[in-house]
Amino acid sequence: MILACHNLDKSFGDHVIVKSGSFHIEEREKAAFVGVNGAGKSTILKIIMNEEAADGGDVLLAKGKTIGYLAQHQELLPHGTIYEELRSAKSDIFEMEERLRSIEHELKSLSGEALDNRLETYNRLQSEFESRNGYACESEITGVLKGLGFTENDFSKRTDTLSGGQKTRVALGKLLLTTPDILLLDEPTNHLDLNSITWLETYLINYPGAVFIVSHDRFFLNRVVTKVVEIENGEIRMYMGNYHAYSEKKKQIRDARLKEYLNQQREIRHQQAVIEKLRSFNREKSIRRAESREKMLEKITPVEKPQNAAREMHFTLEPSFVSGNDVLSVEGLSKCFGHQVLFRNASFEIKRGEHVAIIGDNGTGKTTLLKILNQIQKADTGSFTLGAKVQIGYYDQEHHVLHEDKTIFDEISDDYPSLNNTQIRNTLAAFQFTGDEVFKDIHSLSGGEKGRVSLAKLMLSEANFLILDEPTNHLDISSKEILEEALNNYSGTVLYVSHDRYFINRTATRILDLVNQTFVNYIGNYDYYLEKKEELTHAYTSSGSPFSDTVPSNTSAQSQPQDTASDSKLSWQEQKEQQAKERKRKNDLRKTEDEIGRLEERNSSIDQELTLEEVYSNSVKCQELSTERSENEARLEELYALWETLAE
Repeated sequence: MILACHNLDKSFGDHVIVKSGSFHIEEREKAAFVGVNGAGKSTILKIIMNEEAADGGDVLLAKGKTIGYLAQHQELLPHGTIYEELRSAKSDIFEMEERLRSIEHELKSLSGEALDNRLETYNRLQSEFESRNGYACESEITGVLKGLGFTENDFSKRTDTLSGGQKTRVALGKLLLTTPDILLLDEPTNHLDLNSITWLETYLINYPGAVFIVSHDRFFLNRVVTKVVEIENGEIRMYMGNYHAYSEKKKQIRDARLKEYLNQQREIRHQQAVIEKLRSFNREKSIRRAESREKMLEKITPVEKPQNAAREMHFTLEPSFVSGNDVLSVEGLSKCFGHQVLFRNASFEIKRGEHVAIIGDNGTGKTTLLKILNQIQKADTGSFTLGAKVQIGYYDQEHHVLHEDKTIFDEISDDYPSLNNTQIRNTLAAFQFTGDEVFKDIHSLSGGEKGRVSLAKLMLSEANFLILDEPTNHLDISSKEILEEALNNYSGTVLYVSHDRYFINRTATRILDLVNQTFVNYIGNYDYYLEKKEELTHAYTSSGSPFSDTVPSNTSAQSQPQDTASDSKLSWQEQKEQQAKERKRKNDLRKTEDEIGRLEERNSSIDQELTLEEVYSNSVKCQELSTERSENEARLEELYALWETLAE
């Protein structure tokens, strides 16, 4: 075990982040840390790194082990270049190399014992230099930089001129090169393109130390991790396996707990009904039976109802009217920035109902294409045409559609003046904004919160052609799943840019891969794209053939089991038998209750008769009534027991 957290407690005011939370990471283990936005993942990482104080509990790092941390926001040393920043991670090795070169110069002027001593130092240093892979140090730095999407032309760029995403990539590269015994990574795939994410997956899978990752990238987690640590409602649980195994196990556990809770509630309601019925008989023995059942009921240990993870978005996307079949036609579109050609002579069409994902490396022009289609930028050459009755709804990853100086409430009310206050609040509540939260200023919101406001506006637009730029950025996994469901149920047309492979796999019916300044078309999801990528990219880029679709080959239909009909017949027969048994039980129960009622009513009549003078003065009549009442009592005892059995 390399890292352990025992009984961690942390709260901010009344908001509990974690209560008695415990988990551990083994050496060389690759583990994920998951939970909804705001659950406390980053806070726990800061507690581990001593950047935040815990209210209670302990964090234990194995003796002599080193830890490295990649936060979501990075500060780099000023004035240095990208290459110099990463080179600093290996500064001790480069210093060692300089000492070796210095000793080599000294050796020329030494002799005797001084030479022997210096040679001994030299040999020791060289042995350590080789063991730390010093001769491959430069190539390792270059490999990491290229793996993270930097070209050799980028190596000399100054770090203080980089964007936030580029700085995070530099910090990630530097951290990987320091090779600590355990890596703590907070959203490492943010700002990486698909190729860089794939490279990072392979790097981390083969990493010699342990890795603890916060990420919302389900495809990435499925490939890399073998354990999932979950924080939910202040509790921490561990699950073995990748994200898919965790998701399935969590669902099974929740379903089992919910079933156990519902079964117990059903049993409690049933017993209460039986007790009430027994009391209604108003007999000494039936009352004793009722009291006995009440005592049993009091001894039941209540099963706690499973809590929902958190407030969730809930929304639907539906166009107000249907577009024509031809939604978008792009012809000969080209765009350059200076000498950098993004794409040239691009032509493609999108039909009504298609869900098309655009993928490609960072900087190839994906977002630029969307901006051209939304007339935010102009193409250099070529044109595009929207079909009949096409209404665009645009989701911008930079949220330029939002007004920074407005409140969330005003952002909605100004754009949709026909909505009243209740309608606006109900809409915002669907996107997790309630109470005074609706009066927050847009500029004060996090990336995830701005994303939810943009999604709210997208839903209200009722557009029939959605153009989305990185819609899953800043969304937690549960919110991504809700968006996936909304898009899959959407009857309009969708064109989007995304690096989320899991999201693409779930929502795309077609993929446009922007590679070598042109679009390669795949009619299928991301799995199909992976299957055909190398073959089609090579064929298309080498032949220069006009844009064309590739259709996935037909897969053979799975044969149906031979005994399906007989299984169905058996199932139907069992159902009929079960239904017949249930009808008989209810009929017997009704008859038993009727007989109990009839006998109790007769006993009451006998009691009344025995108070009459003409009866109690007649010994024969008294004897007959007493005998009948005793027989009724015996029969009632049998009926009470039968009723309880049938009622169960």
